[in-house]
Amino acid sequence: MAEVETSTRPISPPTIDASASPSQNLSQALTTQNDDTSTEPPQKKIKLIRRKRRPARPQVDPSTITSEPPPQTGTIFNIWYNKWSGGDREDAYLSKTAAKNRCNISKDSGYTRADKTPGSFFCLFFARGICPKGHECQYLHRLPTLFDVYNPNVDCFGRDKFSDYRDDMGGVGSFMRQNRTLYCGRIHVTDDIEEIVARHFAEWGQVDRIRVLTSRGVAFITYTNEANSQFAKEAMANQALDHNEILNVRWATVDPNPLAQKREAARIEEQAAEAVRKALPADFVAELEGRETPDMKRRRLLESGFGLEGYEAPDEVWHARSKELEGIKMQEQIGGTQEKMMIEDAAASEPLHEKPDASENGNGIFSGSTIAKLKEYTTNGRSSTADAPKEPSGPLVGYGSEEDSD
Repeated sequence: MAEVETSTRPISPPTIDASASPSQNLSQALTTQNDDTSTEPPQKKIKLIRRKRRPARPQVDPSTITSEPPPQTGTIFNIWYNKWSGGDREDAYLSKTAAKNRCNISKDSGYTRADKTPGSFFCLFFARGICPKGHECQYLHRLPTLFDVYNPNVDCFGRDKFSDYRDDMGGVGSFMRQNRTLYCGRIHVTDDIEEIVARHFAEWGQVDRIRVLTSRGVAFITYTNEANSQFAKEAMANQALDHNEILNVRWATVDPNPLAQKREAARIEEQAAEAVRKALPADFVAELEGRETPDMKRRRLLESGFGLEGYEAPDEVWHARSKELEGIKMQEQIGGTQEKMMIEDAAASEPLHEKPDASENGNGIFSGSTIAKLKEYTTNGRSSTADAPKEPSGPLVGYGSEEDSD
């Protein structure tokens, strides 16, 4: 919002001549006021300019790019993939050659044509620091984020994964496992090796943890997002840290440490739980987790009254009633029992007992309630025997078959 600066200069009152007429004094005052307003400086306005996102710059000069055939590393040249096959899976000489350039995220990032297309992949040459196209590139020139999710069969650069890793743990990787850990070798051993590794690899995304083997010059870097680990592998391949070494960056194998495996299993379970939370309704998830949303609290206040205006049942009664209703619903699904209301008619709920005699309240062997129960039992027994059907009698009582002996 623009700010306006106003002048706070005091306006001097006009001088009035006592000998002049009132009309002359009025015209003199107006003339003085007009002179003051004409000499007042114009108001200054501050205009806010929003800078747009800058375009991606070319990392190398396009005129220096020459199309040279790849060096022969095999026996058969594949024209479709423009590489040799049938020989070694990796050239040992190339793996010890320093990279030509390095990506600078703070200066090279920017928008490209791929920003207009949802689901675009990242530029492989941008990660290596040798993309000559700049904002004309058809791929993204920025770091991956948590919102950049792709098919597990491809990496963030759009390359197809395989069912198994290469023998040297290089290449694209495998789609059978979500690998977020990089192996980095050939590190120059110094006293501050951990700080150097953390500073260089933190440029490519959020790092979960780093483990450095100081005696061997080896480090294991685990990223929070798999796309960041894929980007960092290409960005740091054959690069140098602080001592002009040539790094050997590969995919890490499965950690044999039981604690690491347990931690990875817990992380996968948490991801699955988060996906389930996003798929289910918020009220249902809150009920499963034992939380109470405002809608659930409002519904509970309405239901806890049990039809009585101004009554709110305690938590113990409400939970007991909820469990009872759940049990009744299950019984209805199984056998179809009728639901019993919690609040019933007092006259219908109390049993019809006869008032005990004065002798029953005395100091006898049985108490009054015990005698009342015995009388009720005998009354029910008599009514059951009276209602029982009588045995038939008559001349045809024994007639039950067609034999001659009968």
